[in-house]
Amino acid sequence: MNLYDFQVTDIHGTERNLSEYKDQAALVVNTATECGFAYQFEGFQKLYERYKDEGFVVLAFPSNDFKQETKPRAEILEKCSMLYDISFPIFDKISVKGENIHPLFDWLTKEKGSFPTKSIKWNFTKFLIDKQGKVVKRFGPHRKPAAIEKHIKAVL
Repeated sequence: MNLYDFQVTDIHGTERNLSEYKDQAALVVNTATECGFAYQFEGFQKLYERYKDEGFVVLAFPSNDFKQETKPRAEILEKCSMLYDISFPIFDKISVKGENIHPLFDWLTKEKGSFPTKSIKWNFTKFLIDKQGKVVKRFGPHRKPAAIEKHIKAVL
């Protein structure tokens, strides 16, 4: 199993197969526009702009599991566009933990767990995926996008 095996819904409500990103490295992030870490959107955009021509994409998955993404998808998109000028893909809200966990995040957390549990502990947990669709690293919410750049270069 790899990243390209999953189907998701984008922020516009369209079903998408992540195989669209085959042969690209990806940073998969659970996001929330009302979270104190939302400033990281700016850093993700910079990384995306810097490396997209080398086969890199950021995939943002809003989640309200921590009660910080209460807005409907149109407002999430508007905020990401207006405040952070996001051009990387944003998907529909999903659950990243618990009994309703989306299969993508179930797979991600099983591939790269964390101590003391494998589950997502907060918004802006990041998973770096190589060009073969395999999870190579997991980064916690406090890890800023710029601090991940060397790892992105390594998978490109």
